[in-house]
Amino acid sequence: MRAHRSGLIAQVVRSLRTIEDLVHVVVAVLLSVLALVLLIDVIDSVVVALRGPYSALDLVLSILDKTLVLFIVAELLHTVRITITERHLQAEPFLVVGLIAGVRRLLLVTAEAERSFRWNPQGIELLILIGLILAMAVAILVLRRSPPVEEATGPVGPPAP
Repeated sequence: MRAHRSGLIAQVVRSLRTIEDLVHVVVAVLLSVLALVLLIDVIDSVVVALRGPYSALDLVLSILDKTLVLFIVAELLHTVRITITERHLQAEPFLVVGLIAGVRRLLLVTAEAERSFRWNPQGIELLILIGLILAMAVAILVLRRSPPVEEATGPVGPPAP
């Protein structure tokens, strides 16, 4: 009875791993399609902007914004690939995505503030963004300088005989 139960549990675990891998692959495909669409949109925006009268600042901000979103999607795709190949989730890629998103927003708010700065909404948002960016940068630094979990805690499981 016990052997049958452990065999059933092992089969369920294998099935769940297969489903998990399938979900990761679907997410990777969707992120790839999104990256392609964003790339086409960036190229289209540049072509359209260069055809007619354009403001250099608006053009640069638009391209920078879309390119950073594309970079975020690429980093998410990288994270999914790592998750598929190494079969565990890592925090650092998500911190990098958050860092890129924070810098993206900081650049956009700063550019908007150049036109008409209002301390109350924009200044507070800038301070919060700077704090978040610094916190994520410190977290990445700490993660990179700390030993991997297995080395820090030792092997998981019962000791070898």
